[in-house]
Amino acid sequence: MFTEKERAYLGSQRLARLATVSPSGQPDADVVGFELDGDDILIGSYQNLAGSRKYKNVAADGGKVSLIVDSLASVDPMDPVAVKIHGTAAIEQRNGRFGQMEYIVVRPLTSWSWGVEGPAFVDGEFRPHKTISR
Repeated sequence: MFTEKERAYLGSQRLARLATVSPSGQPDADVVGFELDGDDILIGSYQNLAGSRKYKNVAADGGKVSLIVDSLASVDPMDPVAVKIHGTAAIEQRNGRFGQMEYIVVRPLTSWSWGVEGPAFVDGEFRPHKTISR
């Protein structure tokens, strides 16, 4: 799903923003630590992942999620770098950075990146790279 440059970028970052939706329809966004496992994104916790709103939202609805990993290559001029993912999430036992435990596993369906494969803007026009999972 991800290009080599996208994988390298994701591997160089430590934080992402994960958006989930509660059973009542309330969106919620959290900053999370993550790791790439193949094409899956693993989100775990040192303490009480099961007590978190994001865990409860994913467990309750089998969740559609959105996740973004972003940074700035420069501030002036502003030069954004990001990978944005729309996908599904599930609670699974996995072996990740926190050991064998439950993780939120994000499976990308569609991803966009900008500033990774090439400049985010070309002649003033936004040029994201889009991939749809097969």
